Amino acid sequence: MTGIRHEHPFPTLKKLDVNGAKDLVLQAQSSERQRKNFNFHPELDDPIQRLANAFEPGTYVPPHRHIDPDRWEMFLLIEGRAAILVFDDEGKVTDRAELGRDNDSQCSVAEIPPGAWHSVVALTAGTVLFEVKAGPYARLTDKGFASWAPRENETQAARSITKWMEQAQVGDLFVM
Repeated sequence: MTGIRHEHPFPTLKKLDVNGAKDLVLQAQSSERQRKNFNFHPELDDPIQRLANAFEPGTYVPPHRHIDPDRWEMFLLIEGRAAILVFDDEGKVTDRAELGRDNDSQCSVAEIPPGAWHSVVALTAGTVLFEVKAGPYARLTDKGFASWAPRENETQAARSITKWMEQAQVGDLFVM
């Protein structure tokens, strides 16, 4: 990928430069899921997962939590605007952080506590977040999905909750 360098044999910095971020955004925009990640960690069993994640408005990240084992997750804004929502067991928003640089109410970094139901939604085109979480990544046990939210393949319902999440505030309850 242009703009992302893994140069060897001598140890060097792993970098995501402006062109690399733009390239990642283009890949997200042309993918069916409207998102694309680039892993900085070398293997899925790495103890710390580090990845740049480009995603577009309308992409659906089903509300989920990390419970096997309980794991925190941190997002850092690289480009664009996104909202991170935390939910209770019934689908009510208990916290919301808007990642952006437009005003004082936004933040650049947010950490999701272990075991919390959460989702992230892109608010502008070309949004890129850097994600950090404890590894290793195990596809079958990494996430537990909320029973009150649609699955990713439920296209119409997924569109509906994504639109809702773009505007949802603390105290709002999602009802299918």
